[in-house]
Amino acid sequence: MGDRAQRQPSWLRDSTKNVPWILLAAQSTAFVLLSHYSRIMPPAGGKRYLTSTAVFLSEVVKLAIALTMALYDVSKNAPPSMPATSLFFSLSSAVLSGDSWKLAIPAALGVLSSSLQYIALSNMRAATFQVTFQLQFVTTAIFGLMALRRSIPPRKWGLLLLLLLGVALVQFPDASAEHMTLGDESSRRHFPRSLEEWKAMNDRGAAAKMYKRSATYEGIQEDILTANPRLNHTLGLLTVIGAALTSGIAGVFFEKVLKDSSNHISTWVRNVQLAIYSVFPALFIGVVFRDGERIANDGFFQGYNWAVWATIATQAVGGIFSTFSISHTQRDPRCLATTTSIILSIIGSIWLFEFELTASFFLGAAAVLVATHYYGNPSFNLAAAKAGGMRPPPIRIDNYEKDSGHDNESPVGGRPDEISIKLPTTPFLSDGMSSSRPASPNPGRVSTSRNTSGAHYFEKE
Repeated sequence: MGDRAQRQPSWLRDSTKNVPWILLAAQSTAFVLLSHYSRIMPPAGGKRYLTSTAVFLSEVVKLAIALTMALYDVSKNAPPSMPATSLFFSLSSAVLSGDSWKLAIPAALGVLSSSLQYIALSNMRAATFQVTFQLQFVTTAIFGLMALRRSIPPRKWGLLLLLLLGVALVQFPDASAEHMTLGDESSRRHFPRSLEEWKAMNDRGAAAKMYKRSATYEGIQEDILTANPRLNHTLGLLTVIGAALTSGIAGVFFEKVLKDSSNHISTWVRNVQLAIYSVFPALFIGVVFRDGERIANDGFFQGYNWAVWATIATQAVGGIFSTFSISHTQRDPRCLATTTSIILSIIGSIWLFEFELTASFFLGAAAVLVATHYYGNPSFNLAAAKAGGMRPPPIRIDNYEKDSGHDNESPVGGRPDEISIKLPTTPFLSDGMSSSRPASPNPGRVSTSRNTSGAHYFEKE
């Protein structure tokens, strides 16, 4: 009972450590499904939202969350009489001092990766994107080998090759779905013949059909693509490869900054630094330079609805979770969150988007699941398992052997946790009489105090 009571707190601590990775798996799954749905659903108000505005707002939300938590950390160590202006000054000095300028590179790469993910999810199915995006393991391994001088054993190289093979197999099902629109599936259905069928059809495409203009309008092709988005698998594949490449480089660079830093800076302050350096490229390059004209004509929040806001919130939370996962890579099983998100994304795609699970996709997804799970699992070691690595440690008996120079010790073995009773010396014991306590079976040890001629305690008459 005592051992069980001692083990319970450690079990609770281990469960608490797994909570962030459960949240990371849920966030990754929710972002993929929501963002894909927001890009293919009927547009709100006849306009589809701009991905640059979504990326910028996600960085703003991330900055607000990180700034609030960083101020809370600073206030815990500050005296109660310190004013709020002093808290902001101490936080700003911690954010802008030291090596914070080095985080501008991973911040810009993170913004580029987020933008490419939106483009990929606009042209690729959610399940295919989630499996293909695991190419970031390959980019992380290669750039970690060059920047962090990591040694990659042959077993992990084999797992990376298995991951590449799985990604290649996954691309076969979507090759036939290239340049397929959502309107193609609805055109195969029969013409509505009842009031209920008319109502169902109007609920699905009322917004898109109401804002469709005449054939003489100059932007008729743009309106058709807005109402029925076209899935370009080639563009989706190229952008998801670019997103995995930039995400892997950003993660390795951020980890290198953490390792090279001599000052101890909290993770929330690091999140504030990343968010500050991410807001500027998202605003000036994405919003102003890329979509400034369209925003000036149709507004910043064009095409926004609940799905877009939910996607922005999940992306902001995911950016914060990713920084924690990088800073705690050696302690937590991040591979479990990755494999769980892949499985949940496939199930969600089948349930929500009527995704067809083919044989090639199943084999490719299984290969990617095996590779991602065992690549980040440090307990998986075939060589150690064959050498008996799972055996318990050997018992050292030299500490329990009796010293030959101490004849007065108990012959039981002298274990520290054993209680021995030493009886006073009497003539009966010296003549070969034994006490009521049985001795340990030890045929190789012969007491010198007993009679050499008699092997019995009492002489025979």
